[in-house]
Amino acid sequence: MAKNDARRNALADAGIAVLAREGSRGLTHRAVDAEAGVPTGTTSNYFRSREKLIAGLFERIGARLAPTPDELAARASEPPTRELFADYIRDIVRRLTTHREVTLALYELRLESARRPELAASLGDWQRAGLDGDIAFNQAAGLPGGRQEIALFHYAIEGLVFDRLTSPIDPDTPTDDIVDALVAGLLP
Repeated sequence: MAKNDARRNALADAGIAVLAREGSRGLTHRAVDAEAGVPTGTTSNYFRSREKLIAGLFERIGARLAPTPDELAARASEPPTRELFADYIRDIVRRLTTHREVTLALYELRLESARRPELAASLGDWQRAGLDGDIAFNQAAGLPGGRQEIALFHYAIEGLVFDRLTSPIDPDTPTDDIVDALVAGLLP
């Protein structure tokens, strides 16, 4: 496998673009090569199989949707309150909706995993690791809510973001208002 991390990331970004635009059926090594503007065969040098390509996309999606260290540091000095927790949730929703292409690619992979058990296993591992990381972060920061509440927020955020990126059922209600209502309703 080739080792140029910048090229690997550029190819993964191209794969994300293809996946968001064309869906999982359109995701091929050739389509990624064309999207990235590289010679045919370049993507296969970095991701030998479709499964390796999808694993690379999961990795890149996670990196692109993660908060920056500066974003986390900006809130780290604040006292752990429901308001701070709501601020974190608003930030998560903002990142997911601002990076629309990345989030749509993630949803495409989730839909494909419903049809392909081998993909469902790797997606499940990736999702559980994310949930466990969120729970650990929440506990370390002293924020309210335990495992059950964080899982409920994952479910709620997924639905909210899906709604906002597709056809919103209530487009006039600001997303931040919905997040605040979720926090008020889900945290004791």
